[in-house]
Amino acid sequence: MATTSTSANSGIDICSRALILIGANPITSFDDGTTESTVAVNLYEDIARSALTNTRWRFATEQAILNTLSDVPTGRWDMASQLPSDLLMLHGITINDVLVDYQLYGNKVFSNQTSADVMIADYTYRADEIDWPSYFTLAVEYSIAVVFATAIARDAPLATLMQTLAERSMAKARNLDSQQSTTAKLTTSRFIIERRS
Repeated sequence: MATTSTSANSGIDICSRALILIGANPITSFDDGTTESTVAVNLYEDIARSALTNTRWRFATEQAILNTLSDVPTGRWDMASQLPSDLLMLHGITINDVLVDYQLYGNKVFSNQTSADVMIADYTYRADEIDWPSYFTLAVEYSIAVVFATAIARDAPLATLMQTLAERSMAKARNLDSQQSTTAKLTTSRFIIERRS
């Protein structure tokens, strides 16, 4: 019987492949009653969110206009705005493409702007697995394999190997992901002018 390899596009797929990496049986759901599924359901989401926030991934970066709240901060700041509900990590807030000072307070951001200002947040969100590029998916699979090697296989050398592979895969993923924006151009005119003077 012929089989076809497919990409991992769900948490179940990713955990199953991580289990295969350590020589364990794959799971078919997070509630199939096996030790593997118990470990997976309890740890997968934390590992996924941690991986999504360890770098400013281009595929998981979004922008949103912040809504001003009627309640003002108690002190030090003039205005409160509501953060997007899917936010995992805030990277910056701009008004007319200029970064502004802010401070996070729970699910709100405080600033010294006015309600007339249009505040735009750049942030990392919880991207769905189907939207993860293969280089990131593989790195997460190795990261989960570390946990499985420890919790299920109870094999320290295997866990160490998976940790090394996870770190290498994540470094490669960061490198590949960083290439998905315009390359910053180094301004050399000032140096040339200084050298000629």
